[in-house]
Amino acid sequence: MLKRLVGLALLGAMALVGPSIARSQESAKQDMKDAGHETKGAAKDTGRATKTTAKKTKHEVKKGTHKAAAKTEDGARKVKDKTDPDSH
Repeated sequence: MLKRLVGLALLGAMALVGPSIARSQESAKQDMKDAGHETKGAAKDTGRATKTTAKKTKHEVKKGTHKAAAKTEDGARKVKDKTDPDSH
């Protein structure tokens, strides 16, 4: 009788604990999936930010290059004007 009572008590305890263990494993699995999705989203956001920054940098470099070329052309013209024998 005592063995039967202990057996039923153990069976009852396992019935109560078993589903919670299964739920915690499912929860951990879902947490890992969620973390993966969040990481993917963060990587996409970083990629978009990098693309935008690269485009802005390209634009500014191009603008600076054109400005420098124009100043070089001005300087070359001034030197030519000063050294041109026909202009005096």
